[in-house]
Amino acid sequence: MFCHQIRVYYSDTDCGGIVYHGRYLDFAEHARTELLRVVASSAEDGSQSRLMETENLAFVVKSINIDYAKPGKLDDLLVVETSVIEAKHFSLTFLQIVKRGEETLCTLKVKVASINLKTLRPVALPPWLVPAFEAL
Repeated sequence: MFCHQIRVYYSDTDCGGIVYHGRYLDFAEHARTELLRVVASSAEDGSQSRLMETENLAFVVKSINIDYAKPGKLDDLLVVETSVIEAKHFSLTFLQIVKRGEETLCTLKVKVASINLKTLRPVALPPWLVPAFEAL
């Protein structure tokens, strides 16, 4: 499991200081990006841009399921716990839990597909990627 901290800023909230529901998508994407940076750094330079430039590979969201449990608030320090729960030839499925301390605020199941940036067609995951996730 990979953990990424997020501070809730004013721009993340509505006028009542409650995290706007769409911001959880951003929080989850930030955590997945940082996880990929950590995983890629064990094999390469640690950047998504390297995957894009040298392998013409990018990840696109195929589906998201979100369950909201409790509201986040202005100035909260949140942790996004991210795990890969399924790896297939062309896709990864992540379980992401947004927490404030021990409280679960939101749970997301996110499936991403790997695509070739030139053709915009599915492409196989790099052979080093899944073992790198498993090593965490």
